[in-house]
Amino acid sequence: NKGTPDLQLEGMNVSFNEASGNKYVPRAVLVDLEPGTMDAVGPGPFGQLFRPEIFVFGQSGAGNN
Repeated sequence: NKGTPDLQLEGMNVSFNEASGNKYVPRAVLVDLEPGTMDAVGPGPFGQLFRPEIFVFGQSGAGNN
């Protein structure tokens, strides 16, 4: 990325929401038909980046469809 730090931060609100303490949370909705994949993301190192309410999953899979 080129430009000053202020210029770089100017476009951050496109993909991220600014939280308290100068932290940024990715704008995302994570969707799957089975909870297993979300169980892998949530407790992992990237799970802390996302708010818990963006995890949406079904109770049964799609059977590899």
